[in-house]
Amino acid sequence: MQNQNTQQMINMSTFLSYGKVNEFDQAMLESRRKTRRRIVIIGLSTIVLVAVVVAAVLGSASSRSDSSKDHGTISALTVCNETLYKDTCYKSLSNAVNSGQIGFEDLFKFSMEVALNELSKASENFSKNASVFNGVNDTMTVTALKNCGELLSMALDHLNSSLSLTGSMLDAVNDLRTWLSSAGTYQQTCIDGIQEIANGEKLKNGISEHLKNSTELTSNSLAIITWIAKVANSVQLRKLLGSQTEDHHQPEWLRPEDRKLIDQSWDLKKKANFVVAKDGSSKYKSIMAALNAVPDKSKKRLIIYVKKGVYYENVRVEKVKWNVTMIGDGMDQTIVSGSLNVIDGTPTFSTATFAVFGQGFVARDMGFRNTAGPSKHQAVALMSTADRSVFYRCHIDAFQDTLYAHSNRQFYRECNIYGTVDFIFGNAAVVLQNCKISPKKPMTGQKNTITAQGKMDPNQNTGISIQNCSIWPYGNLSGVETYLGRPWKNYSTTIFMQSMMGSLIYPSGWLPWVGNSGPDTIFYREFQNYGPGSSTINRVKWKGVKNITHKEVNKFTVKPFLQGDKWVPNGVTYKPGL
Repeated sequence: MQNQNTQQMINMSTFLSYGKVNEFDQAMLESRRKTRRRIVIIGLSTIVLVAVVVAAVLGSASSRSDSSKDHGTISALTVCNETLYKDTCYKSLSNAVNSGQIGFEDLFKFSMEVALNELSKASENFSKNASVFNGVNDTMTVTALKNCGELLSMALDHLNSSLSLTGSMLDAVNDLRTWLSSAGTYQQTCIDGIQEIANGEKLKNGISEHLKNSTELTSNSLAIITWIAKVANSVQLRKLLGSQTEDHHQPEWLRPEDRKLIDQSWDLKKKANFVVAKDGSSKYKSIMAALNAVPDKSKKRLIIYVKKGVYYENVRVEKVKWNVTMIGDGMDQTIVSGSLNVIDGTPTFSTATFAVFGQGFVARDMGFRNTAGPSKHQAVALMSTADRSVFYRCHIDAFQDTLYAHSNRQFYRECNIYGTVDFIFGNAAVVLQNCKISPKKPMTGQKNTITAQGKMDPNQNTGISIQNCSIWPYGNLSGVETYLGRPWKNYSTTIFMQSMMGSLIYPSGWLPWVGNSGPDTIFYREFQNYGPGSSTINRVKWKGVKNITHKEVNKFTVKPFLQGDKWVPNGVTYKPGL
């Protein structure tokens, strides 16, 4: 629904003509009359439409006794019609609605509480009843189940965060949608991880059933907050819905601390709280040793300086390590190297050489690589599932599944990214800006795919946005078909904008995941790209591959898509829009 300006008054006075007019003037007069009639009809239709929406949003418009909490009412039936799992929604909200109407924020919070309770039960049962999963003993299955426990724990964290806001719900919509999108992604990643196990179909089906209610309820809460926000914006009801209380302040967690980074990297190094040196010249010889010394949940930004060298270790920035900045001596000088991979028995989620879970993480002037090679299939160099994470002037190198932009909000600037199959993948809201993207030579018979985006719910605010990047081959790729991407999930969302594409891009542009076409529900767009591979004349004719307007594409830039102007630190160059 497009925004309508209901305050604009329509001039309803009748146009009268006096005296004689010639045929031309008479024709113009009739044309003006018809135009005015159309305007009146459109105006009245707009007023009626707004009235209908307002009536749906405000319900009976009867005031509740506590006027400070009266943000409008809505029927559970109305909002459940907007969800993917309507029956689950009706059942879960039936106890919350006595009179048929309930306050906006109360309805959303109740849906969140139901989802949180269901996920808590699922997580508890999962931990207590591991024996249900048929005597698991192989390493890969044990790791996949361990990952499930960790992923469910992160999903619970995000649902709890969504319930903890202390201000207008509408001021927090972007955060709420991000956290709920991520909570859904965590649960799906658990299921996907089990699917990688040989003969794991039975186990996967069992876990899918185990998480059925929690995934549906999480999706419904996401649909509810998405729909409420759309309605509020479409009829400009923000003041009616969220500003009737005396407290007009945004929630404290919406105003991140000033995280200024001094622009000169040398100054950052001098100010480092922890220094890592492979040669033993500093207190810490490994990156993990320095990370273990970082205090948990620090609100103050802490700097780890990693001196040049190749660090053979698998690094995890744990979820309690907040606001860490890690700076090296250059993307080709400070390198973290590993080789974990699926073929040798590690689930994709655990193969990352460098994995980031702690919010507000910044990496600068570092390299991350997975040296497993193309024959080992999925082998991640860098994975981030951290909200508001930034990677600036980093080198990210592997083959299949190089960069796992798993979830939450992420920004990459001036990075070099190398790989073969699906080498930029995940379900984050992520923007890659001014990066060098270089497909490499895959295994014989393989095709290169740059992206594999994993949006599985239409209400998730996720996607891969690639802006002002260059796509150029690393080495000789003659005879290798290279595609912009393929749809990992049904709502896969990927945008290439204002980027240079070399002739390596196959003319059809996009590759199906299975069959001969992509799902109708995908969102694949190209905008103002240039270079020999940028021509869209012979692109696939799928329903989800379309042209995009300037206004639409701007929604996928740093400021509107990531709200990056609120958290990308000073010292990291970025362009907020087009």
